[in-house]
Amino acid sequence: MHDIRFIRENPDAFDAAMARLGVSVSSSDILGIDAGRREKITAAEAAQAERNAASKQVGAAKAKGDEAEFERLRALVGEKKAEIARLEEEAKAEDARLTELLATLPNMPHEDVPDGADENDNVEIRRWGEPRVFDFEPKEHYELAAVQDGMDFETAAKLAGSRFVLMSGAVARVHRALAQFMLDTHTTEHGLTEVNGPVMVREEMMYGTGQLPKFGDDSYLLREGWWLIPTSEVTLTNIVNDVIVEEGYLPRRFTAHSLCFRSEAGSAGRDTAGMLRQHQFEKVEMVSVTHPDKSMEEHERMTRCAEVILEKLGIPYRTIVLCTGDMGFGARKTHDIEAWLPGQNMYREISSVSVCGDFQARRMNARFRPEGGGKPEFVHTLNGSGLAVGRCLIAVLENGQREDGSVDLPEALHPWLGGKRRITAEGTLV
Repeated sequence: MHDIRFIRENPDAFDAAMARLGVSVSSSDILGIDAGRREKITAAEAAQAERNAASKQVGAAKAKGDEAEFERLRALVGEKKAEIARLEEEAKAEDARLTELLATLPNMPHEDVPDGADENDNVEIRRWGEPRVFDFEPKEHYELAAVQDGMDFETAAKLAGSRFVLMSGAVARVHRALAQFMLDTHTTEHGLTEVNGPVMVREEMMYGTGQLPKFGDDSYLLREGWWLIPTSEVTLTNIVNDVIVEEGYLPRRFTAHSLCFRSEAGSAGRDTAGMLRQHQFEKVEMVSVTHPDKSMEEHERMTRCAEVILEKLGIPYRTIVLCTGDMGFGARKTHDIEAWLPGQNMYREISSVSVCGDFQARRMNARFRPEGGGKPEFVHTLNGSGLAVGRCLIAVLENGQREDGSVDLPEALHPWLGGKRRITAEGTLV
């Protein structure tokens, strides 16, 4: 949510930011509504003052026996009461109109975010690892002999429809081990606090992190009124919803492994083969709540936390900065981390780490009380994948594949697999 005071005081800067995002709404559109709202409030306050003055005079006129003045004043009090009610209702309507407009506008991009129209204009900032050179034609994950029995799309389609998968045996074990490995790394090495929260949330929680009202079609609404979370960013960030914390509480760093649900609206025909794009998937999420002065530093820290997971697994990756045309709704700046997938011969997104500034905090009224006293201020929030478990499984399978269809598993994962090192071509973990 945008700060209306910032827009009043910096209309040109706001317009420049929206222009970078290709948004046609201008400060004049917003300030026109804001001015009308404020005029109604001022008029209602003036009418209230007139009503109060007339109310005081009614008794005096009655005491003097001036019946005509008494009736005039009494009528005036009634007129002002009706006028106040009308003006307050009009102000309330303008306020709702203003809030609705502000709620649909994306965050202002950070000054060092590159301008661009789409993913082709993103900027790579670093790479790690050299893609393996195969002496055979590498396959995609779902084509490997090692996973044929453990990655069942046909049965999943019978159970739930397209874009679901039924994992079993060694594949399911490796998938679970990856999530545990990520959680343990983040909690023991990166200082994050593990949280196990609900995957069904109230509507205001989805609003708080920016999924609503604009992106409701991307998520699932249950008939009881709960929403299935598209990521545990929703659960973790809303821990501070409508809360004032002490400055010493910050920073707070959370992580959670959860099921995630997305309708994949607008992605028809994209990545339909395999388990790259699913309606239900698992992710280890990271969320930080910080002091405003520390959020950009925290963004680099969170990105590094995600990169470390891939390095430990020996998966080559590249880190890019998203351009204005490819950034998410609530982000000020985003780093995407893309893992190398030999089967596709390309890098694919496995983590997206975003700093949101006070954008989400304003929507959820999340604040902190400065140590030196003074008015509470909005916290800054950040979120990022640490990592997408299913996509990490894909990367592990494709990078570790052997010509006979078996898969060598990363050494870092062995302790979470009871010392097992490989999935045989027959699908056995050995």
